[in-house]
Amino acid sequence: MPETYSNYVDGEWRESESGETFEVHNPANTDEVVAEFQQSTAEDARGAVEAAAATQEEWADTPGATRGKLLRATAKRMDDREEELTETLVQEEGKTRSEANGEVNRAINIFYYYAERAMDYAGERKQPSSQGQNLYTVREPMGVAGLITPWNYPIAIPSWKSAPALATGNTVVLKPAMDAPTVFAKVVECIDEAADEVGAPDGVFNFVVGSGEDVGSAIIDHEEVDTVSFTGSRAVGEMVYEQATDQHKRIQTELGSKNPTVIGPSADLEEAVNVVGSGAFGVTGQACTATERVIVHDSLYDDFVDQLVEYAEDLDIGPGLDDPGMGPHVSESELESTLEYVETGKEEGATLEYGGERLENGEHENGYFVTPTVFTDVENDMQIMQEEVFGPFVGVTSYSDFDEAVELVNDVEFGLAAGIVTQDHSEANRFIQDVDFGIVKVNEATTGLELHVPFGGMNASSSETYREQGEEGMDYFTIIKTVYDNY
Repeated sequence: MPETYSNYVDGEWRESESGETFEVHNPANTDEVVAEFQQSTAEDARGAVEAAAATQEEWADTPGATRGKLLRATAKRMDDREEELTETLVQEEGKTRSEANGEVNRAINIFYYYAERAMDYAGERKQPSSQGQNLYTVREPMGVAGLITPWNYPIAIPSWKSAPALATGNTVVLKPAMDAPTVFAKVVECIDEAADEVGAPDGVFNFVVGSGEDVGSAIIDHEEVDTVSFTGSRAVGEMVYEQATDQHKRIQTELGSKNPTVIGPSADLEEAVNVVGSGAFGVTGQACTATERVIVHDSLYDDFVDQLVEYAEDLDIGPGLDDPGMGPHVSESELESTLEYVETGKEEGATLEYGGERLENGEHENGYFVTPTVFTDVENDMQIMQEEVFGPFVGVTSYSDFDEAVELVNDVEFGLAAGIVTQDHSEANRFIQDVDFGIVKVNEATTGLELHVPFGGMNASSSETYREQGEEGMDYFTIIKTVYDNY
């Protein structure tokens, strides 16, 4: 029997007032139920916010070293359960074992990183203009942080939101995505045990599972919530932004993108194919940083397309626990969305070079599997080149000079991650300077991030208010007080 998880509110596990639960299924084998969760209500969410608000001042007054101790103890327990967390992530979200293990270790390291930062993050001393004065800033927590996280990185993204919020003295109410809540529920078990160990007050961290309409909206609307951090689709993110700003809350949104990689004339062709292939088809293309547009110099175009098709053909596709080259989509709706974009590409006159087919036989019979898609003969104004597909899907076009490539790169509403493969140092630096994207990669896939540097997009990919991760992640959850101390 699959385990049934409760919500975690005010230091205890609670069932929803609705009395209803829902099942989480394995996308590689939909007959397998991974876990059951509470079908929570707005009232459940409000109770979690009230618990967080009741203990916020006590947590804010807790020394940074103690807050860091909570995060460190959590990370240690996650470390001890690394294999369990990895397998859980694979079973509910569909990543391959290698991909899932990388994400789990990233989450562990995020908690360790902010555990140390909690001890040395308080403000800055400034040089005053006159004698007999101390001039300095103090950073104080915003208060109660409402965190709404997606299914595609179900342990990493909740970790990089939760850990800096807790490190800086905020209390947290987190709503995970309903498609993949299990792996972070196990992290919450680690937080619960760590809180008992270090003596953290009840209500510091709260976890409520349910729909965005019921639980998410109730969190955003609650008068005790001071700041909201959301990662998800552009359509939902824009509604969240309006809802939060209407109530004068601090808001941070990270949304989708349509990420390009440029292949320069000096590029090593094998390297270029590997960079694009991993960026486009890794994690089944279910990443906001995934490569979906490739802009190749005329001199390399034909050979590049041939080799990218070979790369796609050679990918082993199967259940993630077997650690193939690519796993399934997370859900039927995500699979259907990708297949619809394949049909759209055909209707728009693009050439389907490879893929775009659902796999339904043998080990693929009960899963959401699709072959990776490569389109050519694309125009930049096509729907498939402007809208985020969020699957293993890439369109390849050509360019003749650098200015044309940059124009194509920037000719979308989004602006999260852009890459270039080149051996020309001047070309690389011009690219960094000219593209309107928050993350720029040189000779590296658009996917993959360091945890201690800022993360965020530009234009329609982000609210452009604050960055996540690193010290900037802590900045978001704090407000500055400036002190003029005369003596």
